[in-house]
Amino acid sequence: MANWVLKGLRAGIKTSGYRSAAEAAPGLSPGQPRGTVLPSQDAAALVERCPSGAIVSCEGGVAIDQRRCVDCFRCCADVDEPAVPWRDGYEWAAYAGDAAAMRRKLDRAFGHSLHIRFLDAGACGACMSEARQLDNPYYNMHNLGFFMTPTPRNADVLLVAGPVSDAMRLSLRKTYEAMPTPKRVVAIGACAASGGVFGPSFAAGGGVGEVIPVDVVVPGCPPPPLAILHGLMVVVGRKPPSELISRPANVEANPE
Repeated sequence: MANWVLKGLRAGIKTSGYRSAAEAAPGLSPGQPRGTVLPSQDAAALVERCPSGAIVSCEGGVAIDQRRCVDCFRCCADVDEPAVPWRDGYEWAAYAGDAAAMRRKLDRAFGHSLHIRFLDAGACGACMSEARQLDNPYYNMHNLGFFMTPTPRNADVLLVAGPVSDAMRLSLRKTYEAMPTPKRVVAIGACAASGGVFGPSFAAGGGVGEVIPVDVVVPGCPPPPLAILHGLMVVVGRKPPSELISRPANVEANPE
């Protein structure tokens, strides 16, 4: 035991500096594809290559629906084929609905500490593994005022992973109804956002929003811990949201 104490004293504080500083640790995030201007022939090739339907054609190029992206890298892996640009970072969380309406809804709903109930609604385990990291010393979400709770009756935020399997639909609804108001829902991962590769199907739905209202979506497959932290800070208004649809620069058009 003494050796571990000595090692800790020598290493010093290793907690992430996020939110007051950017996190530059290698390997923390796979990044995200971005919409780009492309000829129609190249755009069609990229749409065909995407296995999850995240790449959609729009006027002037392709747009990326981040809710469906599963980080397969097929859209940027082959340099001899048309590709999309890739951005680093982890601040992916976005409002689930109209930005102005969501901003009014979330504004000053929570002023101090936030208690979170995590629910696995049929996830594969990847998002669960990332969410568990929030409680470790490196990410130290307690320092930001976020705490996990085992009961929905004490929860302010419901953090949900998975496409909502048929077996979990009723449990999800009951958990949400047991929470006191004001309450918020954060859907983490592509499955929770859109059904991902598992739904809609005979055994799973098309995301959390089909069962209960969702306030903030954190895309990714899986989203890294800092992306989930960003989602929680969007809920409390400490960070601005990102966008769920990434369109080509200087192109004002809806995806087809």
